[in-house]
Amino acid sequence: MYFNRAHISDEQLLAFHRALLYPRLVEEKMLLLLRQGKISKWFSGIGQEAIAVGATLALEPDEWILPLHRNLGVFTTRGLPLRRMFLQWQGSREGYSKGRERSFHFGSREHHICGMISHLGPQLSVADGIALAHTLAQRQKVTLAFTGEGGTSEGEFHEALNVAAVWDLPVIFLVENNGYGLSTPVAEQYRCAQLTDKAAGYGMHSMRVNGNNLLDVYHAVTNAKAYALQQQKPVLIEALTFRMRGHEEASGTRYVPPALLEEWAQQDPIHHYEAFLDYIGLLPAAQIGAVHRELKQQIEDDIHEVLTYADTHTDTAEELADIYARPRPQDSIPAATAPAAPEKRFINAISEALQTAMEQYPQLVLMGQDIAEYGGAFKITEGLVERFGKARVRNTPLCESAIIGAALGLSLMGYKSMVEMQFADFVSCGFNQIVNNLAKIHYRWGQAADVVIRMPTGAGVGAGPFHSQSNEAWFTHTPGLKVVYPATPADAKGLLLAALADPNPVMYFEHKALYRSVSGPVPEGWYTVEIGKARVVQPGTDISIITYGSGVHWALEYARQHPQPSLYILDLRTLLPLDYEAIREAVARTGKVLVLHEDTLTGGLGGEISAWIAEHCFHLLDAPVLRCASLDTPVPFAAALEKNFLAKSRLDQCIRRLAAY
Repeated sequence: MYFNRAHISDEQLLAFHRALLYPRLVEEKMLLLLRQGKISKWFSGIGQEAIAVGATLALEPDEWILPLHRNLGVFTTRGLPLRRMFLQWQGSREGYSKGRERSFHFGSREHHICGMISHLGPQLSVADGIALAHTLAQRQKVTLAFTGEGGTSEGEFHEALNVAAVWDLPVIFLVENNGYGLSTPVAEQYRCAQLTDKAAGYGMHSMRVNGNNLLDVYHAVTNAKAYALQQQKPVLIEALTFRMRGHEEASGTRYVPPALLEEWAQQDPIHHYEAFLDYIGLLPAAQIGAVHRELKQQIEDDIHEVLTYADTHTDTAEELADIYARPRPQDSIPAATAPAAPEKRFINAISEALQTAMEQYPQLVLMGQDIAEYGGAFKITEGLVERFGKARVRNTPLCESAIIGAALGLSLMGYKSMVEMQFADFVSCGFNQIVNNLAKIHYRWGQAADVVIRMPTGAGVGAGPFHSQSNEAWFTHTPGLKVVYPATPADAKGLLLAALADPNPVMYFEHKALYRSVSGPVPEGWYTVEIGKARVVQPGTDISIITYGSGVHWALEYARQHPQPSLYILDLRTLLPLDYEAIREAVARTGKVLVLHEDTLTGGLGGEISAWIAEHCFHLLDAPVLRCASLDTPVPFAAALEKNFLAKSRLDQCIRRLAAY
């Protein structure tokens, strides 16, 4: 194996050796402890160390890296203390994720490492967001994201590369081609001759490198960085290597032909690099053993101190508290009392909130399909690009998942972002990023996801089954998200400003049928409506209707048309977290409760609310809790079918049934 030292000094070459050797020795120790039952799981990177180490050495310490579970060399080269990493691997609360995550599923802001999730592909898009933040701030920094050859089959790979190319982002996508995705060989993963061929489709520069040659990897990443910064464009690197052990230790390698293992064993990156140092007289073979012994002893010393560390403490209150990042109090400002706030339509209140927030937060970025010059599908962002520029009001490719991932990347860099789904129905294309990345990242390693996703939702406009769904219940089951759903123009503005101020991921549902049909007083300037607080729409004594969104207007219309029974109407406004005290009060006021929502009956939020009332407020009830919801079908197109589908068509029947108790 030929090593091109180029401009690298003797001191650097020796430091490179220690950086390369150290993760191998750490891993050999971990495999021993795994067999002894001291740690529970391990994903081996033996034979692949040159890629992680060489890439990390080529970057500055403050340039973000998004590694995978075989990239121990990233963590060790960045200087994370072994003692704390070992506590992480033991599941200790003193590790990087308080015992909440396994192996390398954690990040460290201090070391500019973003932790992976098991779905692999989503971190590629997060790298786009980090790079976008650097571009917006005019910082000459690259971002490097790892993936495997199997990961290139994921849709997220295409989306992330496409966005990086279209937006000219300085991202290095480093593919570790180690021959197998678990047991599936590359011949069953892709048909191109080499993975660098994929780069051409994105107009992207690419390189192919021997991943077992430390200096080749170092030079490749160094050159890729220079190109990415000079041209402000992404680069794809394919690093050829081999996985010498199983996908994880329990899986073994029986599916690998023995001859292939023998062939790659002859290309061990450490043996070859040490032979090179011996050849140039920098580290004679007789001295190499001393370096091994020194590092092994260092590892033993570090591990010994925490090997028997007992950690059995659990704190339920802390677990629940760490689901969300804590908002800054100064961002929560109630609406000022005004004698006559101007009347505005629901849609204009949302537009005004976005403009107000863009002025309040210079690092707020709006992203979505057609939101710039066109103004969005519903013209909510019309005029914002002229006022704030295309850097902050960004049209996106049809890559919902990648854009949500990029929003998370922006959050890592201290930016806020709003992502507009053209229709709430289309969020399914970005579901993985929302429920597995955004929602869990703060609980996993304390990183906030300062992202708002606007969701034009609901039926009643004849848009059919793919543009009319009420899918809020998809997200109320996901700890770490906040879900808001305003029913009035004042709440539409105040809740959106609260969502944009909140450092947590917020799903903001806005009903399309309310855009131009509902008007009301909207206070001027900046104010917020507290997330998690319901609103009593009107008092009543006979039946309590607990509802949100369009259901509020259905209930009010019914109350106007039917003075009896007397209806107590509660607008939840926030669906996660729910205002249980307001729900309890609604039950206590009348003893009869109807939960009304536009979503379908089965799996709708009404089921959760009904169960909570039955469990906690049974003694207050004078009748069973009833639910009034839409039919358990997709949303039909024809006007008569859609009217029959909606819960409103059964509201009178439900109220009469409840009143009869």
